[in-house]
Amino acid sequence: MTAAPKQARSVARLAAVQALYQMEVSSVGAEAVIREFSEHRFDRDSDDGETPLAAADEAFFADLVRGVVEHQKAVDAAVAKTLATGWRLDRLDATARAILRAGTFELTHRPDVPTEVVIDEYVDLAKSFFEGPEPGFVNGALDAVAQDARR
Repeated sequence: MTAAPKQARSVARLAAVQALYQMEVSSVGAEAVIREFSEHRFDRDSDDGETPLAAADEAFFADLVRGVVEHQKAVDAAVAKTLATGWRLDRLDATARAILRAGTFELTHRPDVPTEVVIDEYVDLAKSFFEGPEPGFVNGALDAVAQDARR
C-alpha cells in the first residue's frame, strides 16, 4: 500500500474513533454519524469554520463504524477479557473504549489488515489522546485480542 492509501486509512481510523465516541455520548446512530462525517468532515470545504479531516478512506471508515456496531457484543466481550479482574468496560474512558472497540473489530473481522498495523495505528491514536498509561494499556489489550483472534 502506498503512502496515500495508508494515510487515508489512518485518517479513517481516527474518524471512526471520533464517530464511535460521538455515538456513545450523544446516542446518535451509526448511519447518521457516517453521513455527517461524509458530508461535513472529510476533506470538504467548510463554511462553518471547522477544520475538515484530511482525505480519508471513507469506505473503510464506514466499515469500521458499522462493524463495531453490528458486532458490539462480541467486540466488547473480547475487550473485557483483557481487563484486570474487577474492571468493567464501562469504567474505561469513552475515548479509550472507542479506540479499543475499533481496534478489536479490525483484529477480529478484518484479516486483510496486518496485526502489527492495527496495533501500531491504535496505539498511535491513544498517544494523540492521552499522555498517561493509556497507550500502553491499549497496546497490551489489543495484543491480547490479537493473540486470541489471530492464532
